[in-house]
Amino acid sequence: MQAEAPQAILTCGALVREIKQIIRDRGWQVDLYALPPILHNTPEKIPAAVAEQLARLRPLYHRIIVGYGDCGTGGALDRLLARYPDVVRLPGPHCYAMYGGERFYQQMETEPGTYFLTDYLARNFRRLVIKGNGLDRDPAMQDFLFANYRALVWLAQSDDPAVATQAQAAATTLGLPLTIWHTGLETLAALLEPLVTTPV
Repeated sequence: MQAEAPQAILTCGALVREIKQIIRDRGWQVDLYALPPILHNTPEKIPAAVAEQLARLRPLYHRIIVGYGDCGTGGALDRLLARYPDVVRLPGPHCYAMYGGERFYQQMETEPGTYFLTDYLARNFRRLVIKGNGLDRDPAMQDFLFANYRALVWLAQSDDPAVATQAQAAATTLGLPLTIWHTGLETLAALLEPLVTTPV
């Protein structure tokens, strides 16, 4: 079986729409694969899921870019990837930093109790956060899980009014003031570009 491109991106499903757009806009020859975003509710399972896909994909590609941050794996993902010289990971702890860049780190310095939304998380807030954490069955858990948050920042990759409505609904559900940063895709694209365009 021949790969369609010399390299591939294996990414979290929460980033797949945005990375697909970046690939299309820049005309990159790279194949894209995604893992289920629900893995973020059990981050200890992310390295094993990535390893399973790498076993399938590495024979087909000269290089694989892993579109994850550490994402709560406590360094386990990087320890896994260190075994593979043909695999590189997007830099950063998680997608919030990949979208927000330096501004994200500044926000965490000034208000560490900030809850971040991406477009994906805003669209899927009820499924991933409310149902995914069992808050629909035990609403009292919301106070336990979100007691230390003081602000909510939506890292807006788009100007979609439907997503804006969903971000506001998430903020209302959590009882947090909503701040909007129009990040677009440029910071994420800038992180991907040297990994994709360096000759294989």
